[in-house]
Amino acid sequence: VSSKTLSSEYISRHQYFTAKKDAYETAKGRIVEPYFVVELPTSACAVAITEENEIILIKQFRYPLNEILVEIPGGFIDSGEQPMQAIQRELLEETGYSFSSIHYLGMTAANPGLLNNLTYMFIALGGKKTASQSLDENEEIEILLKPIGEVKSMLFHNEIKQSMHALCMFYAFEFLAANNPDQ
Repeated sequence: VSSKTLSSEYISRHQYFTAKKDAYETAKGRIVEPYFVVELPTSACAVAITEENEIILIKQFRYPLNEILVEIPGGFIDSGEQPMQAIQRELLEETGYSFSSIHYLGMTAANPGLLNNLTYMFIALGGKKTASQSLDENEEIEILLKPIGEVKSMLFHNEIKQSMHALCMFYAFEFLAANNPDQ
């Protein structure tokens, strides 16, 4: 199944927000016009667990929701960077922690009806504080260290609103259960 783009016009071009208005023809010959697409860089996130078996959560203000959210570390993958490199960099920048192992959990699309980006999901184990945070100019991130059971409870009580992060947590808890039945 494929489609054919008939026209494409950029409405906004920014490093972190590019929007375009397209027209396309479906595989069955139906013309869809207009169709709006938001282009975002690919991203990565990780459930990060310390050597003390605590999950590293971050608290930060999210302007579009006008709310402080509890999330897991992550961010955009830089041009030419591999997802594994990106998550190692993001973890160190946002938390100051390095990890003895990082495992790929999968990839997901946040909203493929509008957004064209994917998110790579990881679990990072054996975290040790090795540096200070090195935040972007617009980031104000507070670190929270929580026991695994408490984070599971937060997830199941809908306290994690960032959908990509919640999905990553589900996959991470499955990974832990499969690889360490005591979790």
